[in-house]
Amino acid sequence: MMKKIAWIGVGIMGSGMVRNLMKAGFELHIYARNRTKVEEVIRDGAVFHETIGDCVRGCEAVITMVGYPRDVEEVYFAPGHILDRAEPGGYLIDMTTTSPSLAERLYEEGTKRGFRVLDAPVTGGDTGARAGTLSILVGGEKEDYEACLPLFRAMGTNINHQGRAGCGQHAKLANQIMIAGTLSGVCEALTYARAKGLAPHVLIQSLATGAAGSKQLDAFGEKIVAGDLAPGFFLKHFVKDMGLALEEAGYSGLTLDILARVLENYRGLEAAGYGDLGTQALIHHYEETEK
Repeated sequence: MMKKIAWIGVGIMGSGMVRNLMKAGFELHIYARNRTKVEEVIRDGAVFHETIGDCVRGCEAVITMVGYPRDVEEVYFAPGHILDRAEPGGYLIDMTTTSPSLAERLYEEGTKRGFRVLDAPVTGGDTGARAGTLSILVGGEKEDYEACLPLFRAMGTNINHQGRAGCGQHAKLANQIMIAGTLSGVCEALTYARAKGLAPHVLIQSLATGAAGSKQLDAFGEKIVAGDLAPGFFLKHFVKDMGLALEEAGYSGLTLDILARVLENYRGLEAAGYGDLGTQALIHHYEETEK
């Protein structure tokens, strides 16, 4: 069984996932650009390394969870980084939400160099990352997926093999398309309720168990009403994800009108300086239109 794991990119989601791997008995070696942001994880037992090359050396699996496709390219392909320094025959698992075509490229190059490569983005937010209840969407070879199940089970409860390399990323983009429409519906409903003088807390309680109930309403309804826009997932990263989804849809000749409109709304918010807030900051779009 794998024991020594390298983790690159310990952010809001990654910190909870690293802790759950350590609780499951894995030895975690981590790299982050800013050590001060991961001091708590270090105190919990993770071993910090100053460079990616040092972090991955001797580890049986390398897991990455960084921000953008350009970051994925850097940590894998830059000289002295993962593809140059990881142990041949080891597992490379990218859990970033990124481009399916980049996942395919990483699989092809990694396989050539003797690695076993999976794309395994997640959904469930910071709450799921801390609780170990994430949904994990895995693309790559089935036997590699099965070999890594002990890792995935330490972090999630709904773990599924989606198909060949890149399919994990396609599944995650489908997830983000669903969220885009659902969270917009929550914000529009609360905007309507406020305009009509309804009590928002009563409304949320009334609708949560009916046909309009959703994970987005459960996670963000009360937060929106309370003005709590702290990030469990950054708005700017959701903009990135929706952009990837719209681009991939175009490759297949699809017209996704709702996704395109929601992305436009979010891009406006990012341009207005809301990128480091949570996705529920979409409510600002409707507050502006009310004025």
